[in-house]
Parts: sequence; C-alpha cells; structure tokens
Amino acid sequence: MTASCAVRAAVPDDVPALAALAALTFPLACPPGSTPEDQQAFITSVLSPGRFASYLASPERSVLVAEQGGALVGYTMLVLTAPTDPDVAGALTLTPTVELSKCYVHPAHHGAGIAHALMESSLAVAQGHGAAGIWLGVNQENARARAFYERSGFSVVGTKHFTVGTRLENDYVLERPL
Repeated sequence: MTASCAVRAAVPDDVPALAALAALTFPLACPPGSTPEDQQAFITSVLSPGRFASYLASPERSVLVAEQGGALVGYTMLVLTAPTDPDVAGALTLTPTVELSKCYVHPAHHGAGIAHALMESSLAVAQGHGAAGIWLGVNQENARARAFYERSGFSVVGTKHFTVGTRLENDYVLERPL
C-alpha cells in the first residue's frame, strides 16, 4: 500500500462518491467499439447510487475503497458466492472461489500504487472468506488491465461474454490461487 493511500471497507456514506467514481472509470475499461450510450446504460443499471447501496448491504459482496486526501481514488468489489455463469464455472480450477467483479482507479492516480494496494486488500478479503482462488473477467481488448492482472498473479483460464448496454463483449476469464 502506498503511504498516502488508505484502503478500507466502503460504508453507506461513500455511496455518492463511489457511484461517481464508477461512472468516471468504467468507460476507461470499455473496448473501442463500445458506444457512450451503451456505457451509460451499464452505468445506470449496474453502477448507480442505488445499486451501490444494495451492494454494501449485501452479505454476498465486499466493496473496498482507496482513499487519499479524503477523496475516493479507487475501489474494488468482490462477489463472495460461486459463479453462476456456466462458461466461468467450467473454466475455473479452484474452489471455493471469489470473483473480483470491479477494480478501478481514478485516471489521475494511475501508476501511483493504488491498484496494487486495492488488489492486496482484495486478496486478503477473499482469503478471509476461505477461498482457494479468485477470478475475474477482463475485456479481451483491455491490454493494460490484463497486464496488471497478470503481474498480480492471474492467468487466463477461459472466456466468457459480458453485456454492456446492447453490446455483447468478449472477456477473458482469469484466475489465481490464494
């Protein structure tokens, strides 16, 4: 963890800032063919303040935030249940498992070690829930994110589809042991 970055569990008071951060960072991970309308549809349906409030209230999710100077600069979300997507379930080799559903850092803070701090904390949460492995999906065109995940010990074990608005995107399924 960087000296100026604190990672902690998100709390209800974080919801407005968390949703704003998610709306800013999600489009950065979208493939070039993704339209602003499709991105906005996803943000509205999955990353709204109401959805984040429900994620924080759910015992099946863990949301971590990175804070710097009193502002949220990154976040992760873990899904603590078995995958329901048959492509994912068929690709994974480690059980029980936890999904790293979201991992985003404000673009002004890229390269500052915040993603690494969030990853380390996320891995600790997954281990604390008794997981043998952790998995994630990353768009096949997002080379930057894939390189970060591979440096973090993940490797490609399969593929899956991910819907953004009206578009069906192709993701790699990555997994790492804990």
